[in-house]
Amino acid sequence: MTKAVLGIIGGSGIYDLPGLQNVREERIASPWGEPSGALRIGDVDGLPVVFLPRHDKGHRLSPSDINYRANIDVLKRVGVTDLVSLSACGSFREDMPPGTFVLVDQFVDRTHKRESSFFGKGLVAHVSMAHPVSPRLRARIAEAALLEGIEPKLGGTYICMEGPQFSTYAESMTYKQLGYSVIGMTNMPEAKLAREAEICYATVAMVTDFDCWHPDHDAVTVADIVGVLLDNADRAKRLVSRLARDFPREHEACPIGSDRALDNALITQPEARDPALMKKLDAVAGRLFKQ
Repeated sequence: MTKAVLGIIGGSGIYDLPGLQNVREERIASPWGEPSGALRIGDVDGLPVVFLPRHDKGHRLSPSDINYRANIDVLKRVGVTDLVSLSACGSFREDMPPGTFVLVDQFVDRTHKRESSFFGKGLVAHVSMAHPVSPRLRARIAEAALLEGIEPKLGGTYICMEGPQFSTYAESMTYKQLGYSVIGMTNMPEAKLAREAEICYATVAMVTDFDCWHPDHDAVTVADIVGVLLDNADRAKRLVSRLARDFPREHEACPIGSDRALDNALITQPEARDPALMKKLDAVAGRLFKQ
């Protein structure tokens, strides 16, 4: 059996994770460049927990400047098996007002400036993204939320825009009419890369505003959302602490195969594979090269 290691990526307003025991900060080198910051590695009642602030301390990095490949790579290198993304977002639904935690199950990627795969020329792989969220991990998050008095919304589509600007009114209305639930700037290509790295992934999308489609939010500003963001962050930290306390100590196999996503994904023949790229993929796909 594989030991469970819970990874937490903290979004806007979440730059630290209190409650970790035996904490050490460690900077892990990645062949994909610089990750967002040092990892905080510790445990909660014996469960290994790894925390990474997505924007670095002080919110140094914009969504487009984050090195998503390096972030996922270093989390894989320290053994993370299950990854929870804590992410601020806007809402397109009246029943998901500011303060709501949405456990989304789908994504739409509208980013265009980011490297979205570990694979490419010299080693091609195609993983399935039909179901991008690990359902068992999402269920565990829902249980932890309820135990902490947080009533999450189950299901929904997160559209990821490039940013860092907020939406135009036309964009906001389009996404609302298409039936999307929330909008954010960071969960893609994060979710895609986690799948390629065979890490189970789930998002807690924490609503801070109604985006600009709503007459009461027609000009979203940072000042407007900060108060809600900080309250969301406090509740998210409680949720994560509960999740870690109750989390199984042995990794549970993902029912949709997130943790075996590369089994049938590599299409490049062994003799045509680029040795330099294979070396960079030692953490993400190394288990396949050893077979």
